[in-house]
Amino acid sequence: MKSMLNGRLAWVSFKRDWKSGELKLLFLALIIAIVAVSSVGFLSDRVSRALERDTGQMLAADLLLESDEPVQQALLARAQKDGLSVAQTWQFPSMVAAADKTRLASVKAVSDGYPLRGTLKLKGGHESPVESARQAPESGTVWADAQLLLQLDVLPGQTVQLGNKTFRVEKIIESEPDKGLQFVNIAPRLMLNAADLASTGLIAPGSRIKYALLLAGDGNAVANYRQWLETAIAKGQQIRGTESVRPEVRQSLDRAQQFFALVALLTVLIACVAIALGSRRFTKRHQDGVAVMRTIGATGSQVRQILLLEFLLVAVFASLTGSAIGYLFHYFLLYFLMPLLQTELPAASLLPAFQAAIVGVFLLIGFSVPPLLQLSRVPPLKVIRQDLQLLSAGKTSAYLLGGVVFLALLWWFAKSFVLALIVGAGFLLALGAFALFSWCLVWLVAVLRKRLMHKPVLRFALAGMVSRKQMTIVQICSLALGLMIILLLGLIRTDLLDGWRNTLPDNAPNRFLINIQADQRQPVQAFFERQGLPRPELEPMVRGRLVQINGKEISPADYSEERTRRLVQREFNLSYLDELPPSNTISQGKWLNPAMPEVSFELELAETLGLKLNDRLAFDVAGQLVEAKITSLRTVKWDSMQVNFFAIMSAPLLENKPATWITSFYLPDNLPLFTQELVSQFPNITVFDVSGILAQLESVLSQVSLAVQLLFVFTFLAGVVVLVAAFLSTYDERIYEAAVLRSLGATSGQLDQAQRLELLIIGLFAGLLAATAAVLIAGLLAYHVFDFSISLNYWPWLVGVLVGVAASSLGGKMALKGVKTTPPLQVLRSMD
Repeated sequence: MKSMLNGRLAWVSFKRDWKSGELKLLFLALIIAIVAVSSVGFLSDRVSRALERDTGQMLAADLLLESDEPVQQALLARAQKDGLSVAQTWQFPSMVAAADKTRLASVKAVSDGYPLRGTLKLKGGHESPVESARQAPESGTVWADAQLLLQLDVLPGQTVQLGNKTFRVEKIIESEPDKGLQFVNIAPRLMLNAADLASTGLIAPGSRIKYALLLAGDGNAVANYRQWLETAIAKGQQIRGTESVRPEVRQSLDRAQQFFALVALLTVLIACVAIALGSRRFTKRHQDGVAVMRTIGATGSQVRQILLLEFLLVAVFASLTGSAIGYLFHYFLLYFLMPLLQTELPAASLLPAFQAAIVGVFLLIGFSVPPLLQLSRVPPLKVIRQDLQLLSAGKTSAYLLGGVVFLALLWWFAKSFVLALIVGAGFLLALGAFALFSWCLVWLVAVLRKRLMHKPVLRFALAGMVSRKQMTIVQICSLALGLMIILLLGLIRTDLLDGWRNTLPDNAPNRFLINIQADQRQPVQAFFERQGLPRPELEPMVRGRLVQINGKEISPADYSEERTRRLVQREFNLSYLDELPPSNTISQGKWLNPAMPEVSFELELAETLGLKLNDRLAFDVAGQLVEAKITSLRTVKWDSMQVNFFAIMSAPLLENKPATWITSFYLPDNLPLFTQELVSQFPNITVFDVSGILAQLESVLSQVSLAVQLLFVFTFLAGVVVLVAAFLSTYDERIYEAAVLRSLGATSGQLDQAQRLELLIIGLFAGLLAATAAVLIAGLLAYHVFDFSISLNYWPWLVGVLVGVAASSLGGKMALKGVKTTPPLQVLRSMD
């Protein structure tokens, strides 16, 4: 019964405070934060589930099973029973003949229904437009890469010989969804219908064929099948999902979602400042009302419950409203991102709305509970003792608990501990630093004002800052935090995005050349020069299998993970280089000493194999053991489109071993015949076109840039709310101070000048602090989260000072408009 009474009182208080405007600032700040969180949440949820469900541009299926042996009939039967769509592929190298020419091709036989996801891009001729297809070639026909046809001097409509059967070339393959980036024994593609495979006579015991089972269907059905498949697969089989395809594209999409999460987190942080300021003002202005409640019998516990219920109502209404607006707004974000997703997204789930609601409740309650707890302790004596000041700084434990909970919420939302830690800890450390420097400023002002007796206006301004010492510090901190986050967003829109773009610079390599022989190095470089292109840097590539670790023989049986077993079975691409490649960074250890037998390993692969610094490795290279000690582990930027290797050795270890050479280069559009002429002169060389992947990465960059700018609106609105809240927090004190000064003879002009000077000092100092903190946090984010560097320049400090002064002056003038116009007698009587 008592709880129901408290609930009704909370509802009455909510309606009264809403009508009086006491809650509107809190409500607005909360809605902005929730809209930012929910819109990004809806977007991330749908995109993530779409990538898990539909690998259309990357895998040709929802799930892929690769096998060294024919796929068991039981796997097919179970898939059909679960209602999944099924297709199969067979891949193997084989010679293709035409007239008197033969070339090695990567043959791929596909069953009907291939591809299950995505489309093939085909052309009827070299100059024909590109068309999309989602079916296998007709029986008796093949589709081929343009490079293979150039090597064989064959045009669409003519025939080629594959094994025992002659096929008519019908289409040129422009791209296929599941080809990926593979540089080992790669050859131009020849695709045929699986129904024709037996007639070629190429399937025989011992044939090197890679079998694949492609599956697609409802997300739950695919997940259930995968769970069953993991218990049923045999040796030599591997399951592949979206997590294993196109790491360079996946990395860029993950990075894009980190940008969105960062913008939302910054918006939440700036909203926290507004909520804290609004809660403090609410608490201050309700002291008299709570004191009256206490005089008529309300206990501190009852007052506390009523206040918490009232604020919970604010949180609930703001969460519902903000989630609804966020759901609508995420469609605007999708408008910019759909061109790069190119897939139908699943319907939005309720998880982002629930997540945003939780964030909203914790934001409001977490940043309001300490002052509300103080408010519940206001004694009845406050009714007759207006000068009684009972509000203290509050319990430190309450603020610490709120900070810990808030950091946990950041982690939950960002899905990145490092991102949440840098943003959250950066925010808290900046707040502490701002408070310290603001206290020092107020102390300095207190010293200076005693020496300015001959300048009354400036003395009034400085005296006001000193007399309101606590609120001056709060104002500077609030304005600096708001400006810091807005400047940080500005850095994201410029320096951070530019830094990301610099990982994919203009004229980034869009072609790879492989299988270059040692005696072709000079002729290939000379060919580039004749075509007007820069001489390419050729890198050696040596094949070797890891056979020993620290003197112990290793085998696939030593490892439990299927991927690790396959890595041990395969040959690695080894290389020897004098200098660290520009797209590599040493994470542990030091770069190679060319005079010593050393090897540098890619960090992720080393962790997969359980390797560490100073381990001694032995590779089987063309029947000879090559031993080396790991002296460094490298982080590789695979999306740089540069030539990269998992293992790089000292030159003396490999320079006399059998090697081919590889390079990457940028081919401009004005050289359409370059590839044809190159292949004609060097028929053994394979050209690998990655321009499609490059275009996809560039599309991610441009679309994310637009979406980030759209989200920036929320942060700007939150900054405006903070600005208003910061000045309203001192409104009552300023009115009283102005009344006292006017009653002592100060003119309105003097008060106006004093206020402008005070706001100028606050804005100038806040701008300098904000710019310094924003640059430091942006540098940490660039290095530890987004993995690129940014260039520092003067603009954050210049903009910080200008915006700080302008915002302080304009915001203060608007928020404090009634300070100088309120009659002194009216103010002084109300304070009695």
